[in-house]
Amino acid sequence: MQPLPDILSSVRAKIDAAAKRAGRNPADIEIIAVTKTHGEDVVREAWEAGLSIVGENKVQEAVWKKASSVSGPSWHLIGHLQTNKVRAALETFDFIHSVDSIKLADKLNQVADAIGARPGILLEINVSGEKSKTGMPLELAEEAIAHILADCPRLSLEGFMTMAPFSENAEDARIYFRRLRELRDEMEGRFNASFPRLSMGMSGDYEVAVEEGATWVRLGTILFGERPKIKSVRAVSDADVPLGGLDSYSGAGPTVRVLD
Repeated sequence: MQPLPDILSSVRAKIDAAAKRAGRNPADIEIIAVTKTHGEDVVREAWEAGLSIVGENKVQEAVWKKASSVSGPSWHLIGHLQTNKVRAALETFDFIHSVDSIKLADKLNQVADAIGARPGILLEINVSGEKSKTGMPLELAEEAIAHILADCPRLSLEGFMTMAPFSENAEDARIYFRRLRELRDEMEGRFNASFPRLSMGMSGDYEVAVEEGATWVRLGTILFGERPKIKSVRAVSDADVPLGGLDSYSGAGPTVRVLD
């Protein structure tokens, strides 16, 4: 692969071009460096290349990785959050993209109140309706927003997140990204509130997402290559030297990787 600064320069040029095609300010779009299954060395590499936001899918992975990584980045949870991991998530992440139910919002508010946290959150919306994807249905968004604004004072609702169905053609994602932006616009008018953040777009479709209003694009493979394939792993003891990586099934780590 090319050096990360070179890759990043190319990606940013494409983001800038997409923003300009949509009449947007390129400065309004930020990259989230998705480092799942990579080691803390990749977090350092991202930080040194100028990426200030790290995205992780698993709470337990971020807990150990953040502790052993360079200080400085903001850590965002972009994967599904179980209620039994809420406290660890609030203690680890600066922002949570994946609030997908009123129940989860209530739990976040309760624990945030107990520990003195004031997290920024996004509502995750399953725009496509795919059963394999997390996120609340579009039709439940209004009720959830009303509840959070009225009953979850510790939470700062700043916008919405979605994932488009996988497709080889990035254009296929446009309808889903556009619908999320339209939902945001509708809800701002309905609640007389500002929801400035739209987290949408990944390595295969981020240019379309920017054209449709994304403010955060979640990029992993395009920046760091394919995630490590793990054939078998063993826990690293205190006497071992970590090679980075983790058990991709549990998110626990660090581990020694045995590559296929």
